[in-house]
Amino acid sequence: MKIENIPQHSLAIFDGDEGGGARYERPWLLADIGGSNARFGLQTAAGRIDAIWVAECAAYPTLGAAIVQYLSQPATVAAGGYQAREAGIAIANPIDGDAVRMTNHHWSFSVEAICSQFSLNSLHVVNDFAALARSVPFLSAQHRVQVGGGEARERGVIGLIGAGTGLGVSGLVPVGKEWVALDSEGGHSTFAAVSEREIEIVRHAQQRYGHVSAERLVSGPGIRLIYEVLAERAGAVPQGIDSPQILERGLRGECMVCVETLETFCEMLGTIAGNVAITLGARGGMYIGGGIVPRLGDFFQRSGFRARFEHKGRFSGYLSHIPTYVITADYPALMGMSVILAELA
Repeated sequence: MKIENIPQHSLAIFDGDEGGGARYERPWLLADIGGSNARFGLQTAAGRIDAIWVAECAAYPTLGAAIVQYLSQPATVAAGGYQAREAGIAIANPIDGDAVRMTNHHWSFSVEAICSQFSLNSLHVVNDFAALARSVPFLSAQHRVQVGGGEARERGVIGLIGAGTGLGVSGLVPVGKEWVALDSEGGHSTFAAVSEREIEIVRHAQQRYGHVSAERLVSGPGIRLIYEVLAERAGAVPQGIDSPQILERGLRGECMVCVETLETFCEMLGTIAGNVAITLGARGGMYIGGGIVPRLGDFFQRSGFRARFEHKGRFSGYLSHIPTYVITADYPALMGMSVILAELA
C-alpha cells in the first residue's frame, strides 16, 4: 500500500512565535529520506512547515523523480514549491562529498545534479540522525515520553538512537550557547550479546552475514531475523510474516513468539542505547527516535528496555541518573533540517 496519499498539512515546529512568523520571500524545500519512506515539506515562515507529504521510496526510481512528484502536488503548488531555491535533505546515509549513495535503498544522486535539475541555489545534505538531533532542543514536553527514571542535566551532552529500516545514532554536544550534532554511523558497530538467547540470535546472524552489526538486529529487518531464530528455538516453524505483522501480533498478544521477539528487540535496544549514553556521557538524556519504538506504546514502557539500559555493572548507577525519552513529535527530522538551514541563512 502506498502511503503518499496522506493528506498534506502544516506543522508548527517551535513552541511560541519563533522568528516572528514572518513569511519567506521563497519557501525552503525540506526532505527527510529513510530507507523506506521519504518525507517532504516546504518551510514558508519561521517555525512553520507546509505541504508535508510522505511517499514510499520504492515507488520512485530516483530521488529526482520523487521530488518532481512532490512539487506537482496541489498543496505544494499552492505553497509556492517551484519557487524554492534553498533546500535541505536529511538522509539515512553517511555524507562525504557530492556523490550520495544510500545504504538501505537503491537511490544515489549527485548534489550538484539535483541543484541543477531543480534550479536550486544551494542544497545542504546531512545525515538524517544529525538532523533529528538538531530538533531535540526544540521538543516540548508534549513531544516526548520518558521511560524509567533519571533527570536530565541542563546543557549536558544528549544521545540519540532510533530504529527503523536501519539503526540511526547521533549525539548533540553543547558548544557555548550553540549545539553541534554528531555525524555518526554507530548503528553499524558490532552488536554485543548479553543473554544466551541473544548469543543464539547472533550465531544465526553470523552464519548468514558474517559481521553482525547492531543494525542487523535492532531494525525492521532485524525483527524478522529475531523472530525466525526464536520460532526455531521454540520448536515451531517460522510463519511467512513480515516485521509489521510481527509487531501487530506481538502487541495484540496473539503469538507468543512475536511477543518474545518484541521483548528481545526492546532489550537489545536498551543495551545499545546504554552503550551510546556511556560513550558520549549523555547526562542531558538519551532520546529514541525512528519509526518502530513509538508504535510500541505501553509495551515499550513495560519492556526490559530500561533495565537493560542501566545494566552496565559498575556503571549501572551512572546510567540510572540518565533519563531516556521516546520522541513522539511528527516529522522531527524536518524540524531539525529547518534549524540547520536557518543557521546557514
